[in-house]
Amino acid sequence: MNTITTLNGTTATITVRGDIDFDTLPPLRAATDVLPAHVTGLLWDLNHTLFMDIAGLHLLFAPTPPDRPDRRVTVTGLRPQPLRLLRLAAETNPAAFPLDRLLCGSR
Repeated sequence: MNTITTLNGTTATITVRGDIDFDTLPPLRAATDVLPAHVTGLLWDLNHTLFMDIAGLHLLFAPTPPDRPDRRVTVTGLRPQPLRLLRLAAETNPAAFPLDRLLCGSR
């Protein structure tokens, strides 16, 4: 798994190449931790992510850090398996996994 982070004004895009699981979760979280404070939009580009387990839910639905309360997280490029996981989580617990706020043209 590797990532590419691109900054465009107040938006950061993190492109993930590879699976998202508990082994890759720490470096993905680290990629968000080093984003500048002025970044208010975080877009996860998952076009190259074929598999995501529950670690992806922890990543995408993590509480907003206290020092960045207005950061909006969205996702694009969901492949079939990660999208199926997100839909299942949203159907099971819509309050914990508000899929509509996360999706960015990925349906």
